[in-house]
Amino acid sequence: MPIVNTETITTSESVTANRSYLIPFILVTSLFFLWGLANIMNSALIAHFQPVFEISRAQALLVETAFYLGYFTIAIPAGLFMEKYSYKKGILFGLLLYAGGALLFIPAAKLMTFGFFLVALYVIASGLAFLETAANPYVTILGKRETAVQRLNLSQSFNGAALVFGPWIAGHFIFSGNEGAMDTLAAKQQAADAVILPYVMLAGIVLFAALLFFITKMPEPSKTSTLRFDKSIFKERHLMFAVIAQLFYVGGQVGIWGITINYVTELIPETSKEVASKYYMLAGTLLFVSGRFLGTFFMTYIKDHKLLTIYAAITSSLCVVGIFAHGEIAVYALLATNFFMSIMFPTIFGLGVRNLGESTKLGSSLIIMSIVGGAILPPLMGVFADTIGIQQSLIIPALSFLVVLFYGANGYKLNHAK
Repeated sequence: MPIVNTETITTSESVTANRSYLIPFILVTSLFFLWGLANIMNSALIAHFQPVFEISRAQALLVETAFYLGYFTIAIPAGLFMEKYSYKKGILFGLLLYAGGALLFIPAAKLMTFGFFLVALYVIASGLAFLETAANPYVTILGKRETAVQRLNLSQSFNGAALVFGPWIAGHFIFSGNEGAMDTLAAKQQAADAVILPYVMLAGIVLFAALLFFITKMPEPSKTSTLRFDKSIFKERHLMFAVIAQLFYVGGQVGIWGITINYVTELIPETSKEVASKYYMLAGTLLFVSGRFLGTFFMTYIKDHKLLTIYAAITSSLCVVGIFAHGEIAVYALLATNFFMSIMFPTIFGLGVRNLGESTKLGSSLIIMSIVGGAILPPLMGVFADTIGIQQSLIIPALSFLVVLFYGANGYKLNHAK
């Protein structure tokens, strides 16, 4: 297992014992659950907003663009904020932004304005940029260096666990009773209002998490790593390829999640959006969760970069099946990609920041910024879906996962001088 970070944790008391990391690790891992919930809910919003605002698939996928632009624009400011203050304050600020964005769904729904929803999603994602910029590297230093990638996959498994709840919440609160004809303003208003309750509930959970962080003493990394701009970081081969691989991975994954409900209802016409969300989308997310946990276990026996290579090859192949197959076979192939996508983000991240030393924070921020792939590729998939067919739009993730395959096979390697 590669070394991910050279930082250590220091507090006024000794935190060298593994038990000293337990409560901070649990709290930080809870953040993975919270941003997983926000991510998966976007899939429901995309399918829901199309009839409410009478927009195309490409326009509806602007949900992902607004969301992932938040990551891209805020990742570096978030790192600088935590550099000046602390990880804990950065996490608290991120949680408040998250809750604030979720509460903006109330006026957005009442005003029936698609653009307002995009602003709310941007605010949510800005908060998540703080959380991810803090949590991903934080987990790698809360324990032994040799098991950092494995530990990050474990935390990301709880991110996957959140994906189980999202489709059920969407099916129960958003789609249920709101799939009939929306030929009146009252019907559209009812459908728009359906998003309020789940997002207000989400805001409440996030604020409770903020309270727990506020009252808990969190260890802080020692100042061995600073977020400073140094052009020499661009010479770090494995980091630069990680940024590229993460951009294509996130774009491919978000695109697949964004079209899943529409894909299912189109290839299995008798399926409603509520059923597609509650059962098919849920099946996909369960595969994603199990893939995370099993992937973490497999890394005990298979090197992380090799497992990444194998999974990327299988995922790309499943996308090809999704392009050419029909009916349930195509749907099952699409859902199966979730299992093999599961380990990609944390593995690319862990491999990308290893051996960066004082440049770890900058490297982490660059990888988080590459999440902008989720803003770029899904709308392109939407254009493909609107023009040549929803199945053919899978050519984009099929190619994206070939980039991930290259990273696992070769791109992860350190400079020869290292």
